[in-house]
Amino acid sequence: MIVITLTKVPYSLRGDLTKWCQEIQTGVYVGNVNARIRDQLWERIKRNVGNGEATLVYTTNNELGYTFRTTRRDHLVVDYDGIPLMKKVAAKKTVKHGFSKAARYHKARKFKSKKIVNNIQKRKEFIVVDVETTGLDPEKDEIISIGAVKRGKTGQKESFFHIIECSKVIPPAIQKLTGLTNEIVEAGEPLVKVLRVFRNFIGDERIVGYNLRFDIEFLDYAFKKVKLERKSNELVDLLAIVKKKNRFLDNYKLDTVLQAYGIENKQPHQALEDAKATFQLAEKLMEN
Repeated sequence: MIVITLTKVPYSLRGDLTKWCQEIQTGVYVGNVNARIRDQLWERIKRNVGNGEATLVYTTNNELGYTFRTTRRDHLVVDYDGIPLMKKVAAKKTVKHGFSKAARYHKARKFKSKKIVNNIQKRKEFIVVDVETTGLDPEKDEIISIGAVKRGKTGQKESFFHIIECSKVIPPAIQKLTGLTNEIVEAGEPLVKVLRVFRNFIGDERIVGYNLRFDIEFLDYAFKKVKLERKSNELVDLLAIVKKKNRFLDNYKLDTVLQAYGIENKQPHQALEDAKATFQLAEKLMEN
């Protein structure tokens, strides 16, 4: 029998462990596997624990009848006359590695991420875009607001924000999330008018966003709906970059990523504020 406890590990690891163990409480897994599977599970945990911690307890032939392993950095498992004990140790200084296969792989992956970010840096000008919608389906739902932030060649920033009139009743959950009620949207501008202004605002510049595919699908469908042509701007999705640079975030929601990079978004799910926060994220990725 084995017992595994996990703290602050990626959700992917927690889900992975449920293939062999039963989660009887958050972060506590119990299973009955042979020694070979147990050892392979432990190696799997160590590879994917990220910045979290894991401890494995299992039955064995000693005076206590059990022993344990841990990834904790402040404790060490020691054997005292056949009895396993947890010894508290001083935190070790980080050692810079550079010769192992793992280190070379890490450097290669880091270089690849840097190359993607450098593609943004080649030209200083770019536009961050965010849209709020009545739902998730671009064919059935509608855009209710568009926010964008543009950085020109001189580095000066310009903002774009328009609320768009909507023919659909906005679901209560969306009203609560975005702060856009049916009354506010009824006083919005026609979609075709906003898209014409928006098209002039973005011009030929590179478009940057977070989970940009969602925004572009809605924009493409909206342009098609009002029979306007949208230019084929270069697109850069920061979600792909963040996933390459930060493998062990709990999730990749925008709020989680912004928090990881120390960026405050006072009004999440408001198009212009999300665009401003994503703009800061793009700048942070370039700085780092």
